[in-house]
Amino acid sequence: MSVAAQGLKEWHDVIDAGSKPDALAEILHEDAVFHSPVVHTPQEGRAIVTAYLSAAGMTLGNDSFEYLREVVDGNTAVLEFQTEMEGIKVNGVDIITFDDDGKIIDFKVMVRPLKAINKVWEMMGRQLEMMKS
Repeated sequence: MSVAAQGLKEWHDVIDAGSKPDALAEILHEDAVFHSPVVHTPQEGRAIVTAYLSAAGMTLGNDSFEYLREVVDGNTAVLEFQTEMEGIKVNGVDIITFDDDGKIIDFKVMVRPLKAINKVWEMMGRQLEMMKS
């Protein structure tokens, strides 16, 4: 099994179990970087990437969330997803790069259409604020 395939299996296991922060942290490289569709600067380091992915799991990961397809090449996987958030249909991709040990080193999320990006920004902001308190 390739590094990306093994890392992807672990990613799906964590997602299926509810995207719990401790489980997310275990599959992230300590220097992981997260690229948000709504924040212009990359978020660097395991702690902040864990917070963003956990918030995304709580925001996007509702009953309508599903991955539609996966493409794996080398240490990179591209996963297309769809979900619905407060009546807004969201379509996007996760671009995940794994290090040679199968840990996530880079995670980029791209979302469409604009209405969906605005909804993600709104709901992720609320989720991250709740996590701070």
